[in-house]
Amino acid sequence: MPRGPRLDAPGTLHHVMIRGIEKRTIAQDTADRKELLRRVGYVSATTETRIFAFALMPNHLHILLMSGPYGLPAFMRRLLSGYAQYFNRRHKRVGHLFQNRYKSIICDEEAYFAKLVAYINLNPLRANLVHSLHELSSYPWTSHAVMMQNTGYDWVERRYVLEFFGNSEATALQAYLDFMKEELGMDRTQELSGGGLIRSHGGWSKVQSMRTAGKNPQGDDRILGNEAFVKKILKDAQDSNTCRVTLEERINQFSRDIEQACNQANVSLSLLSSGSKSCALPAIRKKLAMKAVYEYGISKAETARQLGVTTNAVSYMLKGR
Repeated sequence: MPRGPRLDAPGTLHHVMIRGIEKRTIAQDTADRKELLRRVGYVSATTETRIFAFALMPNHLHILLMSGPYGLPAFMRRLLSGYAQYFNRRHKRVGHLFQNRYKSIICDEEAYFAKLVAYINLNPLRANLVHSLHELSSYPWTSHAVMMQNTGYDWVERRYVLEFFGNSEATALQAYLDFMKEELGMDRTQELSGGGLIRSHGGWSKVQSMRTAGKNPQGDDRILGNEAFVKKILKDAQDSNTCRVTLEERINQFSRDIEQACNQANVSLSLLSSGSKSCALPAIRKKLAMKAVYEYGISKAETARQLGVTTNAVSYMLKGR
């Protein structure tokens, strides 16, 4: 069955799952894990994406996030392509590192936020990478250690998470820990793996009852929430699609960005596209290339054409950011 398009808008809560291709390891050692999480923090800051929870596992990564003004695809493109290039260089390999299509589920924040935080943070414990909540508190590859202030990923919005559990630091943290203990005994894999028709309505019997009553229940695997929430998200997506910016419009805007950058730097367009490495020209080209590919979704080949350079040159500009 064909997969539906991404659903997203600024301020949308997503549970994102990134998996290694053919279930392969995505971080081989501590250096890889640190680099991947460094990039999560860096890209979240530059795209104004808010991070609430994460769990880095041997062959996959969970992130609970709220998309920023550039949208989820911009965040994911920068994170995945940048880290894959680093990983391939470091380990002298070629080819894809991640499955081509990451999974993202839009979530009803009011109903599922706390459950998702606990589900994600408990992943290492359920996978026997650690053997107790006490051990998990110091495990550096999940945001539970951030909640316990045992690791310093300041890009995780700890205060926002705690506000779901209480008004003061002490009471909220205790309530969070109590909730983690409760959730440890719960298996929410099916419940939190996506909406769908049946899960959105609380089971097959309820769906049957609605159909018997002449109702047409609505659900969607890309959305985790009740029918009203599903309908709202789908309507918002439909409204967004009607005013989606075309590729031609994005390219025209990028051309204006190039002209503006040249004016600000007091250089000519011909000098920018000449390949000269004098002054700040390489930095200007790199900034423009990143905007074209990661914010506007323009291909590297078209970006190269607009900048008057080769596609390989654009690829090189995007490395190591």
